[in-house]
Amino acid sequence: MPSISVVIPVYRSQDSIGLVIEQLSKVLPTLTDTYEAVLVEDNGGDNGWDVIQQLSQDYEWVRGYRLMRNYGQHSALLCGIRAAKNEIIVTMDDDLQHPTEKIKDLIALVEEGYDVAYGTPEKEQHGFLRDVASQVTKIVLQGAMGADTARSISAFRAFRTSLRDAFVEYRGPLVNIDVLLTWGTTKFTAIPTPHAPRTIGASNYTFGKLVTHTFNMVTGFSTLPLRFASVLGLTMTGFGFVLLLYVILSQIFIFRYEVPGFTFLASVISIFAGAQLFTLGIIGEYLARMHLRIMDKPAYIVGQSTEKTIENVVS
Repeated sequence: MPSISVVIPVYRSQDSIGLVIEQLSKVLPTLTDTYEAVLVEDNGGDNGWDVIQQLSQDYEWVRGYRLMRNYGQHSALLCGIRAAKNEIIVTMDDDLQHPTEKIKDLIALVEEGYDVAYGTPEKEQHGFLRDVASQVTKIVLQGAMGADTARSISAFRAFRTSLRDAFVEYRGPLVNIDVLLTWGTTKFTAIPTPHAPRTIGASNYTFGKLVTHTFNMVTGFSTLPLRFASVLGLTMTGFGFVLLLYVILSQIFIFRYEVPGFTFLASVISIFAGAQLFTLGIIGEYLARMHLRIMDKPAYIVGQSTEKTIENVVS
């Protein structure tokens, strides 16, 4: 069995992360002789870092990193992925919803020849709005990734550590691990896994945050909105020509000297103006992201570590 690194972003889960490590301590030794857990505390403001420091003392295979401020789940994941030392990386949440006993099934798929294997929830346990937003995110990601398994993505995933070479030079405040993985492979697969209801604390990934993440993802890693703006502009132009033709034919064949209908004309002007502003807004979003890249703003900065050196994961 290959060596395993389990990467877990930690955010306001001081009461659950210890239980997750306890579960891993029973599962990982049955899978491989070489394993580790990399915990990245995303500056949640609770006592999570104190818990991680204690866990690193209780378990020699646990390492911890604390980010300087809250950068987001995917930035924390990127930090942990770059810090991982073993052949296969497994990522999972800190809330006890991902079944640790299914890690062996994900790794088995990677060993079969796939580069990335997702543990797709049989039934998500987040609540109606969160589940709807999650499905919308996956639909959007399908266009951004260009992969058939995009609808099956999950935070519970296993992949070859060598894939990170594809995005080793990536810098920027907008991070999506699933999109970055597509830079290195097209060999994705997924299997259904149980998804336990959360019993400790509440989800910090709200509907609003998920919508924001979706918007950042599709504008940060895809040109789909620009293409949509082009199609919208072309459609509005065609509609304008049809309207102009109608006015000309009305003048020639119906002998009207003026076209009645101020309400209709105002509506058409509003449609065209709205389409133009919408298109300018999309272009503005891309310019804003170019501005962020020019600033060279990092995806994360590590503030503390349970190890003596942290240079290898600072980005």
